[in-house]
Amino acid sequence: MQQTYTVPEGVRQLRADKALAIAFREHSRTALHRAFDAKRVFRRGVALSRDANVVGGDVIEFSFPDVTASEITAVDIPLDVLFEDKHMLAINKEAGMVVHPGAATGEDTLVHALLAHCADSLSGIGGVERPGIVHRLDKETTGLIVVAKTDKAHRALADQFATRSLKKFYVALVAGVPELLSGTIDGAIARHPIHRHKMTVGEGGRAARTDWEVVEAFGDIAALVRCQIFTGRTHQIRVHLKSLGHSLLGDPLYGWKADSRLVRQPARVMLHAAHLVLAHPISGKELDLRAPLPADFEAMLKDLRKAAKKQKTGRTPASETKGRLSEEGARGYRE
Repeated sequence: MQQTYTVPEGVRQLRADKALAIAFREHSRTALHRAFDAKRVFRRGVALSRDANVVGGDVIEFSFPDVTASEITAVDIPLDVLFEDKHMLAINKEAGMVVHPGAATGEDTLVHALLAHCADSLSGIGGVERPGIVHRLDKETTGLIVVAKTDKAHRALADQFATRSLKKFYVALVAGVPELLSGTIDGAIARHPIHRHKMTVGEGGRAARTDWEVVEAFGDIAALVRCQIFTGRTHQIRVHLKSLGHSLLGDPLYGWKADSRLVRQPARVMLHAAHLVLAHPISGKELDLRAPLPADFEAMLKDLRKAAKKQKTGRTPASETKGRLSEEGARGYRE
């Protein structure tokens, strides 16, 4: 269906994609960009590019291309579904599962599993390779990820992530114990200038904020840290906690090294998306979603408690305080 929009008088110069995004908030930026890319946005019969400038009085006509049916094969992979209705679902993603297909992935991604689980009820906004996907988790990260079944739900959920109106909490195991019990890391994150597969805190990056607190300390070996992130930058928690001098267990990319005091070494980055508070995309009702810790995370906690008991060096009073406070916090989290 073709739609028409007249740029308000008084607008001297504005990018075409921004003009439509402001005027049609019910459409996602991704959907509008697809319209531009498909050459379906016109001014006086001439196709416009995204960055073309428009002025007051310009009449813009546009339509959306048909959503291409996914050619990805549906694969019946078991999913740990924490919440589901006709609009959306929330999954507790397991370690090792990639969210969406890519050049180096097989037919074992979350998208493959969702196509089987949801059949034809997935939002098409994400395109052929990312139907229903609103956000993502790294391959080794476990925990909560929400998926849209309808385009309306997709736009509403994406808007919450974009405006940061929802609350996102993670738990991580870090090497060593921070000197403070809690803090805020407000450091921009950018692509590493030399190692392009890594991120770093530095100038020229995108603003990023992480609030953190120690939940449980294991001698001076490691700590369980709870993080609330207010942005969603690539590797944000891993990079921010590394900047404090505390790499995540199992994360050699950001400096973690095996610790001989542990009975077994972690086989992955010990990070879990534990808690998500958001508004239901249709009803607006608050959803408080929680993902239980996976078995390997619980096993690592058990090993760390044993290692801390065996540790010969004594704790300082401060670290003992951390241990008492954190044990209460850990019990509260599990409840």
